[in-house]
Amino acid sequence: MPPEMQALLDREKDKAKKNKIKNRPIVLMTYMMVIVFLCMFGYIIYFMEVRSEDVVANASNKRQDSFAKFVKRGDIITDDGTVVATTEVDDAGNEKRVYPYGGMFAHTVGYNSYGRSGIELAYNFDLMRSHINIGQMVYNDLADVKNPGDNVIMTLDYNLQNTAAETLGNVRGAVVVLDASTSKVLCMYSSPTFDPNDIDNVWESVHSEEGSQSTVLLNRATQGLYAPGSTFKVITAMEYIREHPDYENYTHLCNGTDIFNSVSIRCSNSTAHGQVDLTSSLAHSCNTSFADIGTNYLDMDSLADFSEDLLYNKDIPFKGNTSKPVFTLNGKSDISEIPQTVIGQGNTLTTPLHNALIMQAIANGGYMMEPMLVSRLENADGGVVKTYKPKSYGQVIEPQVTKEIIPMLEAVCTSGTASSYMAGKPYTVAGKTGTAEYDNNGNCNSWFVGFSTSDKPDIVVSVVVEDYTSNQLSGTYVASRLMDQYYNDH
Repeated sequence: MPPEMQALLDREKDKAKKNKIKNRPIVLMTYMMVIVFLCMFGYIIYFMEVRSEDVVANASNKRQDSFAKFVKRGDIITDDGTVVATTEVDDAGNEKRVYPYGGMFAHTVGYNSYGRSGIELAYNFDLMRSHINIGQMVYNDLADVKNPGDNVIMTLDYNLQNTAAETLGNVRGAVVVLDASTSKVLCMYSSPTFDPNDIDNVWESVHSEEGSQSTVLLNRATQGLYAPGSTFKVITAMEYIREHPDYENYTHLCNGTDIFNSVSIRCSNSTAHGQVDLTSSLAHSCNTSFADIGTNYLDMDSLADFSEDLLYNKDIPFKGNTSKPVFTLNGKSDISEIPQTVIGQGNTLTTPLHNALIMQAIANGGYMMEPMLVSRLENADGGVVKTYKPKSYGQVIEPQVTKEIIPMLEAVCTSGTASSYMAGKPYTVAGKTGTAEYDNNGNCNSWFVGFSTSDKPDIVVSVVVEDYTSNQLSGTYVASRLMDQYYNDH
């Protein structure tokens, strides 16, 4: 090849190389734009196929209200077929949301105005959809008649709910009953309650100057924060078992009162329990014994970690408004906080639902199930639209620890602080009482948490009764009535 030609080719190659380097950012930008476009296109497809319904179903989405032009709001029904919320239509076509049982289901079912609450809020989208026969739907559209919305079938049991309402009466407090293996909510009642049929007046009252301190709209079962009192000793006892495999050798001499880390601790009525082991300490709710355990035998960081495993300082996995339980003690805390905290006082706070979940995990071999309030959705003809299955939160307690604590919880009910109401029943009960002081005058709330048929648990019951000092209605008595009602029906 002539030198001139070779030189020309070399110059062209060099020019092409320089152009390639110069064009590299443009090519790179082009690839990036293509990738971004493909990602956006893919997300649109994903959103339309997967996420769009969730967005529309979000309780804060105001577009759901537009469904009312075409759909009559569906009913809310208990597991045993009791309609607790329905929509009535008068001759002029005006719709009115009606709650046949007034305040009995008010906090759980909620109300359909002022932003909604309860099931009415959480399942608003589902209540405003209709899955009736397509032929009937076409006919209704042609006749300018609204289609009936889908019905929400709750897990609640009418008889248990009624028993809770009757037993608490006008006393402030809350009740939660769970299925022991699935955490289906069989009863959730909060007192005082309100009539959602009269929500206009209720709303006006609580937002007036006179009613500004009212807590009538608060669902105490999920939002009420209380000191757990002696029910927390169950956690303290389990932590002692976890740290001390030889826990059966534990002994303590109770003289009714003692000093721990410069804090005076006394048992109820200054009762001297004498020589106690771990089982009798729990059965008789010996404060000095548990203060001794916390002060001298437990790792506070380990207790803090275990408490958080049991959902303290965490959000409760529940589709509804809940308060976060509080546990502040750890290895860096002042040692003077230990004696009160390990017996359920101090800064520790829990809700009845949370306390029920801890007991459910014990009853279920250490596996906590997420509380479940709705079992399925049905169309107006009774056809199943969607079924909800129990969901496990995971293992939160070692199974061996649950096996070792259950006989101690049984002793509470056969010979200990719960025996006056729980001993001698045709079924076994494992549980723990609690009297939690809420002021410096000795006034206290009354707790009971436990489960029935301890060898194969059926139900978990959590009860808190406020101001037990004045009304003398114990949480154990309320729980006993609920358990009896369950077995009368089963």
